[in-house]
Amino acid sequence: MARVCQVTGKTPITGHRVSHSNIKTKRRFLPNLLTKRFFLPEEDKWITLKLSAEGLRTINKNGLYSVVKELRAKGVKL
Repeated sequence: MARVCQVTGKTPITGHRVSHSNIKTKRRFLPNLLTKRFFLPEEDKWITLKLSAEGLRTINKNGLYSVVKELRAKGVKL
């Protein structure tokens, strides 16, 4: 599975690793992802989401059920 947040859509970005002598080589900045299980009481089942820290804050702010409804409207299978 790719390193993509299911809620915010964050993906890895690229940049440069810069040495002391200012030599630049490519590197990747990965999002802060975690796999988290949530209990959805409206459907009486557990769902597993791959979230960034910002996605977890979004769920805390808006509520799990509203975020799940938005994801299903986008076509994400949960």
